[in-house]
Amino acid sequence: MSLDLLRDGTVIPAHPLALTADRRLDERRQRALTRYYLAAGAGGLAVGVHTTQFAIRSAGLLEPVLALAAEVVDGEAGRPVVKVAGACGDTAQAVAEAELAAGLGYHAVLLSPVVPGADEVALLERAKAVGEVLPVIGFYLQPAIGGPRLSTAFWRAFADLPPVVAVKLAPFDRYRTLEAVRGIAAADRGGEVALYTGNDDHIVGDLLGEFAGRRFVGGLLGQWAVWTRAAVELFGQVRAARAGDAAALALLTDRAAAVTDANAAVFDAAHDFHGCIAGVHEVLRRQGLLDGVWCLDPAEGLSPGQAEELTRVAAAYPWLTDDEFVAAHRDDWLR
Repeated sequence: MSLDLLRDGTVIPAHPLALTADRRLDERRQRALTRYYLAAGAGGLAVGVHTTQFAIRSAGLLEPVLALAAEVVDGEAGRPVVKVAGACGDTAQAVAEAELAAGLGYHAVLLSPVVPGADEVALLERAKAVGEVLPVIGFYLQPAIGGPRLSTAFWRAFADLPPVVAVKLAPFDRYRTLEAVRGIAAADRGGEVALYTGNDDHIVGDLLGEFAGRRFVGGLLGQWAVWTRAAVELFGQVRAARAGDAAALALLTDRAAAVTDANAAVFDAAHDFHGCIAGVHEVLRRQGLLDGVWCLDPAEGLSPGQAEELTRVAAAYPWLTDDEFVAAHRDDWLR
């Protein structure tokens, strides 16, 4: 049933990592974040992905972080929720991480495309191997954080792999997004592969538009790790607009640029995304869900002026925030 939800389309936040001041896992706040996303109406969670910090692997935190999220979802959601685990590294590492996720009850693996020295053939073979463990979600990652250029032919071949159930397209580039969708659409299995936008710089446009005869059914987004209640409401407006609601379409058209403006502040576009994780943390800190913006890498933090930009966009677009919702429920989530 959860994979049916994935295929139909839903809101999937990329789950952050809650740390203490000494950069240890804050289990209470980690659980609180998961409760927040469930209460906000998210249909899934992506854990162990870029927003969770890839360094959780070297810090020995991959298993406990995956386990905490699964524990809260399984014990408290009371409805179908898609549990997506990130997997990284070469074939052996990615398969091992998929096996860990499968043992914890995850439904699918979001497969990072960053494998030093691997060509497209090697990436396809790796996806096949991981797909023997769990269904696979492909990932087109933006170059600014290490993503490789992948051809239309690659995406066609990738979509034809039997274990592939979805692809998250996040190249932050209109041309590359179109190239990838054309490849997926041309695949024999293309109609069985759900498209998810990861283009946090173009969320509304991706969700409303048609690309090579295909549409994005949902989003798996780092930006949706913050102000998630408002993101769920926005996704509802998208569905209404697709169904012919002219007022919803007009509203979304007016607000599309504002969503991108907010992303520029959260993801620190002005400094080549250096503060993208810290920006997510800062929003959650201001809401009282996190205790600080600490990242595993002490060099990662807010960039100069980023805090002011977050203040600006929150004031300019109050409909994009969910501060009152969080304030009303935060103490329960932090129990």
